[in-house]
Amino acid sequence: MKERICQQQERKTVMMGCWMLNESVSVILALSWLGVNLYLFIDTFRWYGEEESFFYTRVILGSTLAWARASAVCLNFNCMLILLPISRNLISFIRGASICCRGPWRRHLDKNLKFHKLVAYGIAINATIHIAAHLCNLERYHLSQSAEAEGLLAALSKLGDTPNESYINPIRTSHTNTTTELLSTIAGITGLLISVALILIMTSSTEFIRQISYELFWYTHHVFIIFFISLSIHGAGRIVRGQTPESLLLHNVTFCRDHYAEWQAAAQCPVPQFSGKEPSAWKWVLGPVVLYACERVIRFWRFQQEVVITKVVSHPSGVLELHMKKRNFKMAPGQYVLLQCPSISSLEWHPFTLTSAPQEDFFSVHIRTAGDWTRALRKAFEEDGQTIKEPRSLPRLAVDGPFGAALTDVFHYPVYFYWICRDPSAFEWFADLLLSLETRMSEQGKTHLLSYHIFLTSWDENQAIHIALHWDENTDVITGLKQKTFYGRPNWNNEFRQIAYNHPRQHSYLCS
Repeated sequence: MKERICQQQERKTVMMGCWMLNESVSVILALSWLGVNLYLFIDTFRWYGEEESFFYTRVILGSTLAWARASAVCLNFNCMLILLPISRNLISFIRGASICCRGPWRRHLDKNLKFHKLVAYGIAINATIHIAAHLCNLERYHLSQSAEAEGLLAALSKLGDTPNESYINPIRTSHTNTTTELLSTIAGITGLLISVALILIMTSSTEFIRQISYELFWYTHHVFIIFFISLSIHGAGRIVRGQTPESLLLHNVTFCRDHYAEWQAAAQCPVPQFSGKEPSAWKWVLGPVVLYACERVIRFWRFQQEVVITKVVSHPSGVLELHMKKRNFKMAPGQYVLLQCPSISSLEWHPFTLTSAPQEDFFSVHIRTAGDWTRALRKAFEEDGQTIKEPRSLPRLAVDGPFGAALTDVFHYPVYFYWICRDPSAFEWFADLLLSLETRMSEQGKTHLLSYHIFLTSWDENQAIHIALHWDENTDVITGLKQKTFYGRPNWNNEFRQIAYNHPRQHSYLCS
């Protein structure tokens, strides 16, 4: 019993060590992102909590001033990052040009969408803090104009009522409707647009919505244009105001805050002057927005390039196989392309893994009917249930890519390919491709590079009898491959244990 416990602890230690080795770059990146966010938030919070020019603003707003400004800086930082992970051409350039991204380090670039989601959560959290803080600020501005306000608070709120004075409180009377006042300002209108856009983007990005309607997710995501335009001009209203540098030289806050009744008369305490800070959000996002605009220009240029469809095959289980050609198209194993069919939608692009070999004179994808767009695509390539054979009658397709994935380094490491299907007819999708690959690997003496395991999880009695009768044949009765099909689901613990035993010095392998 004690020995078994020790073995389990040793196994957990090894697994943890392997996980740290494989995910160390991702963990460091995530912690760095979190660290920068915390630094920006704490540093900005302390600055607005101590800065002399915002002393009188703090008298009215209290600590919510610092909460609003600190979250705003973090919001700008994350909005600067949010577009970078979805700039596919930038990532492809880094993958191909950077020496530090060679070998296994390169696969961390393929976690770009995870980082995109992480940054999105950061935007959502900081936006929530920012909105809540400003709602409190608005209420405190309003309360400082009430009859109950007295002393320094009342004196500050009355500033701006006479000539040659600048206001600090944007709410001018206690009878003002704060909601109406807010929505009459640039900050209020753009803030509302930013909030609505963010809610639409976040809610439509859930797994549930994407599975039900990918189109809804795709179209709603494009309100990011409204989001960034509104964000860039959000601070132009300059509602939150601080004391001007010139006023600080003449008006000593430490002395004059206790002599507010003498501001109009005392020479050493002139009336303080206030102004809003220059908007800075556009400075944070300008670079990434320009970069992403270039990304979209490249995509549009690729959209204009001609794609010739050479073959269309309709497979069982609602799978459509397309063979295409495109000038100067070069691919590597495991890469993917984005397809658009203008006759279905002029905006939607959908990713599909390339299923052809690099040395072939065409590239292919297998598309399973799983949503509105794929259903419409299959219908467009079929007439009366039959696959169209005349290339001239086929709808136009646009192709963007190829883009790299982790399998780009597939021939540098042993590959374990697991194919699990419920329906025997589904094996027809790639049976010919695997047979060709099996033959080619054998001819080149590289059979050790690819180990594939095929599992069938559902069968009837007649199929079981047929399988049993032909079990001793050299090729599999279902796939026609030398590798025999397994029946049932794989025991992953045993599979991983065997792989680790076969490759004790290999820290990573590819499994699909």
